[in-house]
Amino acid sequence: MNYRERHTKGFISNFVKCFWEFETFEEECNYEILSDGFFDLIFEIKNGHIHNVYLTGVWIKQIQISIPKNIRLIGVRFKLISAEYIFKQSIKEIKNTKTELPTTFLGSENFDLNDFKKITDSITEKLQYGLKNLKEIDNRKFELFRILYERKGEISIQELSGMIHWSNRQINRYFNSRFGFSLKTFCNVLKCNSSLKHIANGRLFPENGYYDQAHFIKQVKQITGSTPSNLYLNENDRFLQLTTLQTT
Repeated sequence: MNYRERHTKGFISNFVKCFWEFETFEEECNYEILSDGFFDLIFEIKNGHIHNVYLTGVWIKQIQISIPKNIRLIGVRFKLISAEYIFKQSIKEIKNTKTELPTTFLGSENFDLNDFKKITDSITEKLQYGLKNLKEIDNRKFELFRILYERKGEISIQELSGMIHWSNRQINRYFNSRFGFSLKTFCNVLKCNSSLKHIANGRLFPENGYYDQAHFIKQVKQITGSTPSNLYLNENDRFLQLTTLQTT
């Protein structure tokens, strides 16, 4: 397989983490996807045409996937604030799963499918146009996600509430109604995901504010279904994020 990413810059980076491309060849690929605190828009390309378009929810547990041979995927990795301000909907109903969208979504019938950069430029232009025409973005929500992603979940709910002047109860109500899980769960997912690069390099000790080794192992296993040592071994390239960390 081939994998690459293109990261965003400027205002759009508050909504989109990156664009990615994944390509299989003569063999089907089977992986486990680990929770990362984002959701994805995926264009599936087969024989030079867009075959399917999917929107995933946020995955808060490991998910097994199978990618057919000779398939090319173009993905947009969205931050959670995009659910409300780009897609204008709750994504609670598709937590840990996906839903199908029209194959012409975002004008994809006009994409230059031979050029990854041109595809991502076209998507960026569409998204930026939509954001420019928003009436208003709730500053509390904007700051909420800015802080959470910058801190990689390493912040107490009390501290976060005080920083953005939004009560704990209101924040949790917002998370549960929009995404289907609590703020604490989201923070744990972000912390675990930020530890993957350390695990991939064999550093199997507490990272990112864990209390101790036992707490680190327990939290990682709860979210990924595996211990840090099993993640590090990554037998048969089982865990996609750990495999692609070596290529980005």
